[in-house]
Amino acid sequence: MVTAKEAAAAAAAMDASKYVRYTPEQVEALERLYYECPKPSSLRRQQLVRDCPVLASVDPKQIKVWFQNRRCREKQRKESSRLQAVNRKLTAMNKLLMEENDRLQKQVSQLVYENGYYRQQTQSAGLATTDTSCESVVTSGPQNVAAVLPQAQPRDAGPAGLMSIAEETLTEFLSKATGTAVEWVQMPGMKPGPDSIGIIAISHGCPGVAARACGLVGMEPAKVAEVLKDRPLWLRDCRSMEVVNVLPAGTSGTVELLYMQLYAPTTLAPARDFWLLRYTSILDDGSLVVCERSLGANQGGPSMPLVQPFVRGEMLPSGFLVRPSDGGGSVIHIVDHMDLEPWSVPEVVRPLYESSAMVAQKMSMAALRYLRQVAHEDTAHSVVTGGWGRQPASLRALSQKLTRGFNEALNGLADDGWSVVGSDGVDDVCVSVSSSPSRVVSCNATFSNGPVVGTGSSSVLCAKASMLLQDVSPPELLRFMREQRSQWADSNLDAFFASAMKPDFCSLPIPPRLGGFGGQVILPLAHTFDPEEFLEVIKVGNAGNYQDALLHRDLFLLQMYNGVDENMAGTCSELIFAPIDASFSDDSPLLPSGFRIIPIDAPLDTSSPKCTLDLASTLEAGTPRSRTSGSGGPGTAAAACAGSKAVMTIVFQFAFESHLQDSVAAMARQYVRSIVASVQRIALALSSARLVVPHGSGVSHGAPAAGPEAATLARWICQSYRFHFGAELIKSADGSGCGEAVLKTLWHHAGAILCCSLKALPVFTFANQSGLDMLETTLVALQDIALERVFDDQGRKNLCAELPGVMEQGFACVPGGMCVSGLGRPVSYEKALAWKVLDDGSGGVHCVCFMFVNWSFV
Repeated sequence: MVTAKEAAAAAAAMDASKYVRYTPEQVEALERLYYECPKPSSLRRQQLVRDCPVLASVDPKQIKVWFQNRRCREKQRKESSRLQAVNRKLTAMNKLLMEENDRLQKQVSQLVYENGYYRQQTQSAGLATTDTSCESVVTSGPQNVAAVLPQAQPRDAGPAGLMSIAEETLTEFLSKATGTAVEWVQMPGMKPGPDSIGIIAISHGCPGVAARACGLVGMEPAKVAEVLKDRPLWLRDCRSMEVVNVLPAGTSGTVELLYMQLYAPTTLAPARDFWLLRYTSILDDGSLVVCERSLGANQGGPSMPLVQPFVRGEMLPSGFLVRPSDGGGSVIHIVDHMDLEPWSVPEVVRPLYESSAMVAQKMSMAALRYLRQVAHEDTAHSVVTGGWGRQPASLRALSQKLTRGFNEALNGLADDGWSVVGSDGVDDVCVSVSSSPSRVVSCNATFSNGPVVGTGSSSVLCAKASMLLQDVSPPELLRFMREQRSQWADSNLDAFFASAMKPDFCSLPIPPRLGGFGGQVILPLAHTFDPEEFLEVIKVGNAGNYQDALLHRDLFLLQMYNGVDENMAGTCSELIFAPIDASFSDDSPLLPSGFRIIPIDAPLDTSSPKCTLDLASTLEAGTPRSRTSGSGGPGTAAAACAGSKAVMTIVFQFAFESHLQDSVAAMARQYVRSIVASVQRIALALSSARLVVPHGSGVSHGAPAAGPEAATLARWICQSYRFHFGAELIKSADGSGCGEAVLKTLWHHAGAILCCSLKALPVFTFANQSGLDMLETTLVALQDIALERVFDDQGRKNLCAELPGVMEQGFACVPGGMCVSGLGRPVSYEKALAWKVLDDGSGGVHCVCFMFVNWSFV
């Protein structure tokens, strides 16, 4: 019999072996090892016991358990910290949304009051006689503030007069930022949420163009103000901003007089400049506010003479309001309100200067994105590096350098050293030359972005042109031109590019197993502060067939592209590149060339007082045109391409010897004209290949033509899969198996479905949306992709082993492995099914279909 005392002793012994209490010295030793190696191996743990006498009495199994528990606690701590940060963010976002809701409630109340007032006036208009008393009746109602304000009286241009203007500017700005002075409607495609950039709105029915952004940033208000006041730092279109004078205003405020210049986005319009007053102050609640407005005769402030060839724009009361957030960081309200003088530009590009969506994209959202990126880098202490080991700030500087160099060449201003070269009789291409010392030294010291004739380049030539595009999606055209350089670039000019490179350019770290089209390999570098902006290196292999054998070598381009989101209203798409070599550093000069595509169809006619806006449908996202497509998904934006217009600007820079200016100018004109012809051909092909969907069909953008051929192919694919595998590939949307429903369902299938021709060198002829995403290509470029270029070495071996079985038995299952996308990115897949697609009419084999299951980018 076991006594109670013995049982208790046994239980105590079991507890002692199960729960070990460590001494402080033991915990210190274990913690020290944990920070050196959080997951030690069995041998490492045994060595720890041997090296640390204080752990000699601890079982190695218990040490293993201690490390498991320690990792678990660390994981719980990190998760708790993450959830607390998310909770603080959601709390601040909820407060911001509640404030926005209160503001909207006030706006609704004001509109209801105005509506009742106007209804009353309309009803009494039939009884009233037409006399001068009508004027007093009209002006007594709730009219536009600008209509009832007295005309600006001449004011003293000294400190007292400027302070008066500053206080008026502050009042008007706050009424726009937090009040109801402007009727704001949500930016199409931008829904507020915890993961969104913020609350983005554009004006409706007010003079000029205006945008408003509210968001959270993880920075202190003073740092936010410091960043945003330095506008050239984050605004790509800002050429310069000079502080002319600074006056103190109160205990903590300042009044500044500024002169700012903005680049023109296209060759069809002149650049803009602004003469501004900026007022910085702290409100009674501790919020920091920076507001600004134009100065001139109308405002009663000091004026500044016009500067040629700039057109003087007007900044209506704008700025930003920053206040500390309870959860840390800052809550910011940004208002950008301008009159860009649209009368001064041709009618074809006038919508660019009347689009509030463009202001929101270019200024308000760019400011928020930049602030969030800087805050993220400050939090991470810039530990994370990007391409070539560069810090994110360095990558941002590279993309800004590319954009600034592109804008400088596009505008060709005289004070940058540019002068216009005489035309050859046709004004479609403008040619300018710069011989400024800074640019000459840059070209001589490194490399150029064009044909260098001789060895002592002393000038830079820029050839530029603009063209109107119709019925084409700018993001789709940009993607095609990025992926298919050989479709528009001249190989001999690529050889000229290569001739300007240093001898050691071939040592760039290009992975050996990257695929590409048209002799180019794309090496992604990183995102910049804009999530839709990418930096990459392009390797153009064996550039050209130039007579000199030394030129038969690779060319490397640093390339930036952005604006690839189909759903962003007013998005500008850019593809800008410049040649680099292996000694490329952050301070290396660049001569950028490339393309800029700007849509000129305003998503909402926010400037017309006659416009009636369906606010509820606008808040759902999408333009009236996109809603008619019958699909609420992402493809609705592209369905609106029919009848759409965009302006493409083409800029190419070349370095040359001054005495060869005429011959290089003639070559540059011819080259740009050839690019214009290529773009027109590509745009026509893309427009012809785009789906023209009957109303309500719901087939999204990018699907093949919804005609009998595409519908028949979709039906053959599904029937052949059922015949060979004895299972259904898809379930028809309406159960009848009609062509449109089968095509729609097949297009949205999760597997990457690709049809391959039966030629000696099989190429792809059809792909669904998942297949295009996996190959990172478009339907137009799909037919240039050979089957063998997709698989890696092991995949090609598996394919060679299974393909005869497909032709004999009709189907096969290829084991999982790796393949390569059209842009060179590795893709993993679980397995690939292959089967013959049979013509149900003749019974012959039409093509071979592949379906990659559970694929993902590595």
